[in-house]
Amino acid sequence: MDAFSVAVFVFIVGGIWLYAYKRSRSVDNNSGEGFFLGGRSLTGLTIAGTIIMTNLSTEQIVGQNGQSFAGGMQVMAWEVTSAFACVILALVFLPKYFKYGVDTVSDFVEIRYDTTTKRIVSLLFIITYMSSFLPVVLYSGALVFNKIFHIDAAFGLDPLVAIALIAAFIGIIGLAYLMLGGLSLSAYSDTLYGIGLFAGGIAILVLGLSALGQGNPLEGIVTVKEESPEMLNAIGAADSELVPWPTLFTGMLFNNLFFWCANQMIVQKTLAGRSLKEGQKGALYVGFFKIFGALFLVLPGIVAFNLYGESIPNPDNAYPTLVSDVLPEWAYGIFAAVIFGAILSSFVGSLNATATLFTLDFYKPIFRRDATDRQVARAGKLVTVIVGLVAVVIAPLISFAPAGLYAVVQEFNGIYSMPMLAIILFGFYSKTVTPFAAKVTFGFHIAAYLLSKVFLDVHYLYVFGVLFIMDCLLLWGITKLKPLEKPFSFEQNQNKVDLTPWKYRRGVAALVVITMIGMYLIFSPLGIAS
Repeated sequence: MDAFSVAVFVFIVGGIWLYAYKRSRSVDNNSGEGFFLGGRSLTGLTIAGTIIMTNLSTEQIVGQNGQSFAGGMQVMAWEVTSAFACVILALVFLPKYFKYGVDTVSDFVEIRYDTTTKRIVSLLFIITYMSSFLPVVLYSGALVFNKIFHIDAAFGLDPLVAIALIAAFIGIIGLAYLMLGGLSLSAYSDTLYGIGLFAGGIAILVLGLSALGQGNPLEGIVTVKEESPEMLNAIGAADSELVPWPTLFTGMLFNNLFFWCANQMIVQKTLAGRSLKEGQKGALYVGFFKIFGALFLVLPGIVAFNLYGESIPNPDNAYPTLVSDVLPEWAYGIFAAVIFGAILSSFVGSLNATATLFTLDFYKPIFRRDATDRQVARAGKLVTVIVGLVAVVIAPLISFAPAGLYAVVQEFNGIYSMPMLAIILFGFYSKTVTPFAAKVTFGFHIAAYLLSKVFLDVHYLYVFGVLFIMDCLLLWGITKLKPLEKPFSFEQNQNKVDLTPWKYRRGVAALVVITMIGMYLIFSPLGIAS
């Protein structure tokens, strides 16, 4: 990156911040609802943008392209099948959450079960975000940013020092985002970064295909199909180390339902919508993005495989190598801003979710029951600063962790994701399931999951599928033996937003599912993988 690229980078990042700051000034960032939920003012497009950018990080961009470099299009399952979960979020979960008038997922758990269960859920979320997601996003993001743009070489720094400085820079900018504008500022900037990420990702794919096709991207597509048709098959073998095909209907399905429908980091963005209609729009827009996101999150890895073959020993170097080779020098600043935005958005999204859970579920009800709305917001900002600085300090230390720890961190959510999904579904549809059953299920699952990691050499998505069914059976069995003496009855709260659903929700949802199936047909032996 030369001086021109750096200037372009600063101009774009600063311009997006200024735009988002002006758009968010109408929201009172000094109130709890304004800081944590953007004043419940977000529209469908803004909700979609902030969810997408919270979900996407450089680790995902580089990691999934690295996996496709090694194993082909089967990796697209992580993206494409998420669309179905987004449909379920829009049609099933969101109407329930908005009806109950909750601010967090754990609020629903408290209403349906009890305060103790709520705090167990909140604590598991907070521990996960602080111990794995936040520092890993900073470290992996800084690592990838340095790998693509060679910051260490440009400034003559040791690679670890460069990574630490990049992580600290991203962390400080992220804290400034939340301090100055809360959720609304980051949501508006996420929308622009999301557009830039999609455009930049597609540009890298087209440039890669052009390089493969001697200047003609269409010839590049033909080359990929002729030279490596097996890599275009999205249906992985049953014993695949990446995505075994049976897990698409079991562990992968259940994992997606948790991540998109019961994960505070994602759900919080939809709860910030100005109405149920806008929340449903946002969720369904995300569904379409996840389907077509495979084109720049997975397909470039296969292009890199055809360009470089086995000359790249580490698959994670495939995408950075492709970017370095095909990206014009004048575009480095633009692409750097887009990649920076992807790291920043994931960090800010999880940081805001962590502060929201701690402040609303622990600070106000336990430490300051008489706190005013502005005091709650101030406490949230203080927690944001503390957690953010802790993540910045921890991030560089991940490089000293034992090999394979990162893979373990990726599976950490399995400790609580399946019972969390189960108790929410039972909370929706069973009037007699008890708080005791929920607590026992959490305890059983944590013990069973940890034992499976020690004694079973099985793909964790298979484990997810089996344990989710066992969690549901346990909830059902305990409820049958000892149901609530008085069936649960929801007392209607004062609606915080308009609960009128989007009239086109079912038609758009059907189109999302059809598009998802169509994508799988294209990348299958029935399509271009023949």
